[in-house]
Amino acid sequence: MIKAAPIKASSLEHIAGVQHGFFTRQGGHSSGIYSSLNTGLGADEDNEIVLKNRRVVADQLGAREVITPYQYHSAVALVVNEVWDWQSPPKADALVTNKSGIAIAVNTADCTPVVFASSDGAVIGVAHSGWKGTVGGVLEATIEAMESLGAQRSNIFAAIGPTISQANYEVGPEFVAQFVNDNPQSADLFVPSAKQGHSMFDLPKCVERRLQVLDLAGVQSLDLCTYGDEGNFYSYRRMTHRGEPDYGRQMSAIVIV
Repeated sequence: MIKAAPIKASSLEHIAGVQHGFFTRQGGHSSGIYSSLNTGLGADEDNEIVLKNRRVVADQLGAREVITPYQYHSAVALVVNEVWDWQSPPKADALVTNKSGIAIAVNTADCTPVVFASSDGAVIGVAHSGWKGTVGGVLEATIEAMESLGAQRSNIFAAIGPTISQANYEVGPEFVAQFVNDNPQSADLFVPSAKQGHSMFDLPKCVERRLQVLDLAGVQSLDLCTYGDEGNFYSYRRMTHRGEPDYGRQMSAIVIV
């Protein structure tokens, strides 16, 4: 049986009754550009292979099933009460639950995955937080959804998983202008790039700052770059720079066992 070795956040490992993992691209059934643990059903790969990879994730976490939403860079956070058909997932970018056995997850390939758990292990959450979702409020929506299930934000821990680092995230002047106009305090998230008029954007720091003002029990960043570590992570931007036809997605998941 194939086994994957997910990366763990120390801030969540101590929570009894909860298993989580930031899965890498290693330990699956895929080959070629998708090698080997591609969990993205949106990739141009045989769905049966992707579903086998998702089974690897579920088994590793001790879950009966793993589910993901149809992600579209929104601020929508859904409460999960039951498993849905993988062919018709609801549209959202964050999931929360207090049900056991259902691993809730998101797929990423440069955007920021964030995993949440209440200190008593009763409520968990996961969010796909790219720049649009972060600015739009997906992290805040996730906390509010967890609170609707009885969690208290002062007892919620958050862990930021593998994402593209500032050293590899170049943006144009229009992007910077939009960001800084909306929030002047965000100017220090940008440093000049080698390309005239462009800047390097610190997405994980942006996510971390949004979390730090939510009065949570703790916020941990794993400081892992998807673009820079090809051996462990898929990267949309790396694929684009190379002109490759497609890319895989890695999964971040959590379950109440």
